[in-house]
Amino acid sequence: MKILQLCNKPPFPPVDGGTLAMHRITEGLLAAGHEVKVLAVSTNKHPFRADAIDEEYRQKTRVESVYIDLKVKPVDAGVALLCGDSYNVKRYESRAMERRIAQLLEEESFDVVQVESIFLTPYVPVIRSRSDASIVLRAHNVEHQIWRQNALQLRPSMKRWYMKKLALALRMYELEHINDFDAVACISPLDADYFKNNGCRRPMAVVPFAVDLQDEVLETEIEKGSVYHLGAMDWIPNVDSVRWLLDEVWPRVAEKSPGAKLYLAGRSMPDELLQRCSTNVIVEGEVADAHEYMRGKQINIVPLLSGSGIRVKIVEAMSMGQCVVSTTVGANGIDYTDGENILIADTPDEMARQLKRCFDDPTLPRRIGQAGRRLVEQHYSNAVLTQRLVQLYERIIPPTMQ
Repeated sequence: MKILQLCNKPPFPPVDGGTLAMHRITEGLLAAGHEVKVLAVSTNKHPFRADAIDEEYRQKTRVESVYIDLKVKPVDAGVALLCGDSYNVKRYESRAMERRIAQLLEEESFDVVQVESIFLTPYVPVIRSRSDASIVLRAHNVEHQIWRQNALQLRPSMKRWYMKKLALALRMYELEHINDFDAVACISPLDADYFKNNGCRRPMAVVPFAVDLQDEVLETEIEKGSVYHLGAMDWIPNVDSVRWLLDEVWPRVAEKSPGAKLYLAGRSMPDELLQRCSTNVIVEGEVADAHEYMRGKQINIVPLLSGSGIRVKIVEAMSMGQCVVSTTVGANGIDYTDGENILIADTPDEMARQLKRCFDDPTLPRRIGQAGRRLVEQHYSNAVLTQRLVQLYERIIPPTMQ
């Protein structure tokens, strides 16, 4: 099968949950013997870095990019607001991107065009006009839910009002255009249920974030009492969750477990958080090797207060046999069992209590981590999820093209 993968940001090098999700599917499709061509959007926030691309990946995917300026332009934002359009989507509209897609489809024939995120929906008409390929949306989130949740966490203000308007316009766009595609691959069952219950009539599959399980869990010395959060800090929900962790949760932890240490890392760490370093709070910003950073620490903490889709770092931590303590929101979309393969806590007191349980009984985080690894092996291996995606392709590709 020949697939054109349209990415809303460069999937390589994988630097956050979204890029990892795209990259793993590319890897899975290639490993299964399919041909994948990658065309990505390069932006000011997520630039295409040719010098950072692995040569083997470059050759296999023929990856390239088109730059789109996603900086907020007040006039364009105001016009979109007055017209009831989704400015979140309109920012991705680009004549250069449209021309490159048209050129590619005229030069080559594809069986499937996989569109990563609802934000690239404006390019569906040019795909339809230039190709007979089936078009699959990979919905990484129910995007408007994230914007609405972020708005509700703000104090009443013009910013909150505007963000609620953005969320409403994005919701209308998502529901209006979800049937523009031939099929939808959702990251989580909750997202799939949302789209089904709100009018999606297309074939659908749940294809979560996948991990490569070729490597065994490495036995490393664990720093007792070490807790870490790793996430891209240019994503508002991550920033809000870390603030909550520092302001509400960690003082309770420090009071009951004074020897505990909290490690914070992630791209674009705000200055206000970098300044929160102390004896027991280590803020490191971006790290060169995420897996190396994760190794040796006892507990992965995910204090997320808003969001949709699935948290990549939870699945990755589980794959490494680490114990995860998360809010219910953070663990949404993962087929977990609280107390068996993850520990759930939704208030500062609950989170502090769960962490203290782990510090007081080292067998608990070890047992939770081992069960988490088994969960990943059963439900989140790249080979299993790639096959699920390919089966979705086969449902929509005309028999004459297979």
